[in-house]
Amino acid sequence: MPTRRVFISYEGSDRMKAKGFRLLRWNNNVDVSFHDRHLLDPVDSTNDDYIRSCIRDEMKGTSVTVVMVGENTKDSDWVDYEIERSLKEGNGLVAIKVDDDISDEDVPDKLKENGAEIVDWDPDEFDDAIERAASQRSKVGESTVRGRAGTGCGRS
Repeated sequence: MPTRRVFISYEGSDRMKAKGFRLLRWNNNVDVSFHDRHLLDPVDSTNDDYIRSCIRDEMKGTSVTVVMVGENTKDSDWVDYEIERSLKEGNGLVAIKVDDDISDEDVPDKLKENGAEIVDWDPDEFDDAIERAASQRSKVGESTVRGRAGTGCGRS
C-alpha cells in the first residue's frame, strides 16, 4: 500500500488526541503509515481569512482528511470548514472517534452525508480506513487531492 498524505482535522479540545494519532506512525507496534499535514500548533491570528488560507495551504497535496471526533467536534465551525474544503479538494474522509464514549451522534453531519467511514479509536484499523477513504476518493474521479484540516488555528 502506498503511504498516504492525510490532513488531520480536530476540534481544539481534542488537540492531544490529534497529536497522539500523528505519533502512531512511529510506533513499531502499530501498522499504520501516513504522512500528515495539520495545524496542531495554533495560528497566531484572529483573522478568519488568514486562518482559512493556512488550512488551504496545509491541505495541499493530501488525499485523505482524518477528522478526530470528540464531544464538541460537531459544533466546530473550523472542522466544518475543513470538511467542506476537503470535499472541494476531492479528499477522502475518515472520522475517528477519540474516546469510547463518543457516539455516532457526535459525528458531524457533513461527514455522514458524504459517506465518511466512522471508526473507533483502534490503531490497528486506521491504516485500512485511510486506504478505503483514498479508494473512495479515486472512485469519484478526482485526480488531484489537496487538503488537510486542523482546528488548532486559534479557534475553539
